Amino acid sequence: MAIQDIYPTALRLLGRPVLVVGGGPVAARRAKGLLDAGAVVTVVAPVASPALREMADAGLLTWAARPYDSKDVDGVWLVQTATGDSEVDARVSADAEAQRVWCVNASDHEASAAWTPAVAVVDDVKIAINAGGDPRRAMALRDAVATALETGDLPLRRRRAHQGSVALVGGGPGDTGLITVKGRRLLGQADVVVADRLGPRELLNELAPDVRVIEVGKTPGHHPVPQAEINRILVEEAQSGHRVVRLKGGDPYVLGRGGEEAEYCRQHGVEVEVVSGVTSAISVPAAAGIPVTHRGLAKGFSVVTGHEELSEVPARPDHTIVLLMGVGQLRESASALGEAGLPENTPVGIVENGYLPNQRVTIGTLGSIADQADAAGVANPAVIVIGDVVRVSPFAPSHFKTADYSTTTPNSPRKPRVLTT
Repeated sequence: MAIQDIYPTALRLLGRPVLVVGGGPVAARRAKGLLDAGAVVTVVAPVASPALREMADAGLLTWAARPYDSKDVDGVWLVQTATGDSEVDARVSADAEAQRVWCVNASDHEASAAWTPAVAVVDDVKIAINAGGDPRRAMALRDAVATALETGDLPLRRRRAHQGSVALVGGGPGDTGLITVKGRRLLGQADVVVADRLGPRELLNELAPDVRVIEVGKTPGHHPVPQAEINRILVEEAQSGHRVVRLKGGDPYVLGRGGEEAEYCRQHGVEVEVVSGVTSAISVPAAAGIPVTHRGLAKGFSVVTGHEELSEVPARPDHTIVLLMGVGQLRESASALGEAGLPENTPVGIVENGYLPNQRVTIGTLGSIADQADAAGVANPAVIVIGDVVRVSPFAPSHFKTADYSTTTPNSPRKPRVLTT
């Protein structure tokens, strides 16, 4: 049988009787697939695998524990052979042919009247691939196509009318490789993208030409599109039947407005999904080799914005403080932490444009960092890390390295530091 002889189609088997001849693992897989399609399945085999027996015991299919009989094909719509015996499979196939019933012959794909494709389901798209009767080749191709759909490399957008929805997608700190697979797939399905100025902006260039991008990005002290207007846009676009992706930098639920946007959508009857992202609070320090926790240096961390009071944050070098959006008030924040008891020689690292080509790292101490930032012209987007973990960074000056931490003897206790005034 040549591939040109194949006419691809899809069968609706809901409520229709089908026959599986054979009781092994292949028969079990085929029976499961037929049950998933809603078929009424009868299995004929003297012995059945545990998987088939489970399905029979659960009442999902009928198992006739006996050898095949020619009358078994009477009245069925489709036959699948999987006995492992080519002579039995050929007889079943011939009986089905005589009654004009389609039969998949697992023993001889060349002689088979029908082939079973390799199948995958992504969203509401079902992929079925035949590869010249080579099942392993078909499975490899199926997996590659499914992955391309899941990651957004192939278009998954609906082209006909559908119910509108909103997905709040955390895009990570900006590198296109740091968005989640699910977030990438939802972006590929979007009709409308409501985009921040941060996050994986390059992905917007890969959208179809008819996808509308609504820019709502904010900069410190400049919010051209107020939050109330962003909320209104999300609901209005979804109620117009569009699939809306709210593409945000980092994680939408970490010091962002994702919770407010989700609540507003739900209050207005709009389906909303939240897809967590790689938060810049952890990932951007990591881009500079700074872990927010490190055995022997810090067991916990706090994430705050530069606009928040720091009085409730533990003022200790062994408790990491991560400041988001804190460049504008860095001097005030450093002073407040100093007044709370944090030593002036506590290491501080600032990572600008994390993971982007223009990433820059500035490292100093609590007492010096504000002057260093002013001299260097440090600007947002930036993440500020305060605490002894900054010592681990490969960008830290050599005199920051101490014996207070170790990766080769990680269970060694942290040595107490004696501070002098």
